[in-house]
Amino acid sequence: EGATILKFYLHIDRAEQKRRLQARLDDPTKHWKFNQEDLLERKLWDDYMRAYSDALSKTSTDWAPWHIVPANHKWYRNLVVASVIVETLEGLTMQYPEPQKGLEKIVID
Repeated sequence: EGATILKFYLHIDRAEQKRRLQARLDDPTKHWKFNQEDLLERKLWDDYMRAYSDALSKTSTDWAPWHIVPANHKWYRNLVVASVIVETLEGLTMQYPEPQKGLEKIVID
């Protein structure tokens, strides 16, 4: 009760996915990120897009909507996510909790 929930779907397009997968193959320092299963899953792109669309539409609510963020460019993705977080925090009416009474009488040895 009273929690604010932010949900982000970071979407990259198929061409960007290809570019990132290729970069993982081309750069030995990124080999740890590569999984051959990704190539098999990539063939199911359209199925995944339908499933994501269905899941997002069924789990988006007025009180916890999905923020669909274009994520091909990491700088833009970061800007959008940070902007939503800042806007949300600025809209909250946050207050410090009331301090305990009698703290002025406490002496720490």
